[in-house]
Amino acid sequence: MARRNHELTGPCSAGDVLAVHLQDRATDFLRSLRLHREAGPAGGGAASADAAARLRRSARRISGTLHTFRPMLDREWSDALRPELAWLSGTLAREHAYGDRLERLLAALTRLSGTPVPVPVRGGVQVRGGVPAPVRGGAEVAVGGGAQVSVGGGGRVPVSPAPQVPAPVPAAAAAAASVPGPAAAVPPVPGQGQGQGQGSGGRPGSVEPAGALALGAAKAGALLERQLNLARTRAHSAALQALGSARFHAVADSVALLASEVPLAGAAAGPPSGLGPLAAEAGARLLDAVGALPLLRAGHPYNAEALAHGLTADPAPQPQDAPWHQVRLLLRLHRYADEVLRSVPDAVPDGAGEGARLLSAGHALDRHRDASEAAAAASAAARTPRITPATAYALGVLHADQRHEVEAARYAFQRVWVREEARV
Repeated sequence: MARRNHELTGPCSAGDVLAVHLQDRATDFLRSLRLHREAGPAGGGAASADAAARLRRSARRISGTLHTFRPMLDREWSDALRPELAWLSGTLAREHAYGDRLERLLAALTRLSGTPVPVPVRGGVQVRGGVPAPVRGGAEVAVGGGAQVSVGGGGRVPVSPAPQVPAPVPAAAAAAASVPGPAAAVPPVPGQGQGQGQGSGGRPGSVEPAGALALGAAKAGALLERQLNLARTRAHSAALQALGSARFHAVADSVALLASEVPLAGAAAGPPSGLGPLAAEAGARLLDAVGALPLLRAGHPYNAEALAHGLTADPAPQPQDAPWHQVRLLLRLHRYADEVLRSVPDAVPDGAGEGARLLSAGHALDRHRDASEAAAAASAAARTPRITPATAYALGVLHADQRHEVEAARYAFQRVWVREEARV
């Protein structure tokens, strides 16, 4: 629930309720903007990230209120401000989204492989499973004696052997990573080939299956890190550019004026009960969108619906996710409209558990969105040219894992939504 800076007492109109609510959100916006500027232009600290998150929340609430209660406001003014707030919120959200996506994918790789995944580059050294490996121009580096590096032109450059460093990795992966030379012997794994020097078929330099999979997971993590960190850096630069643009200053000036005066329409002169039908329309749109979802199938665990068309060659996002994303947006608008209604003096809440229900459903849909976008990032990384089969395999497993997370989020939403409707 957003903080209220003003309180309404006594008889009031619908316009008074809207004005106080929007002025409170505008005040939160300006306060967050001041905190963001005080945190510094670099925007890399926790204080800056928290201020940016508060700024986005205030912008979303103002935009959502302008959308739902548009008949009560000056239409020309609201139609001009609403898309600008959406632009600002989306621009500021991208950097945060890329960072969370990378953290989510690396954590999933660690869980799936059982070995540490790459961490950010420190001093030109990429840490992979506890063993430092050289990083040169975004090339893939194979860990082990006699390794070679794939470079942009397709050629290969010899790399000196990695030092033998103890690491908490499986025995096969540790042996493959610490071989001092191509001719060194590696203890065989039961049921598998001989070693790195005498692998399947006795080919020199071949890697055991377990070691190859561990290296594939490490390379997949490094590839995801390069791609998402690059996207995050670009999003950070775009956010800094946006915050210094004339467009943003125009938005900030409009919100500053909103904090003191709200342009209202003639319909706002009526009683606060006039806000109810507009909020009910937002609720009806949400119910219609939820009714179009395959909730019956989503209520069965492990239904594999989220994995459908997983091997399609189309790089576009999964079309089956779009209705769920739309429900997430409509649920957010419904929550914001409910906040306005609860600010009416002597308002009677619809139910003690309604707010908690909407919040739980929103969390499930947030998980759905995050998992869907993470799966898309893994799929895009798997389309990178000239990656090793083990890397592509690890990215495929990671994509399937995130699609299973999509399915789990749908199941959680179905349980919250249908159970609460049954109680009503």
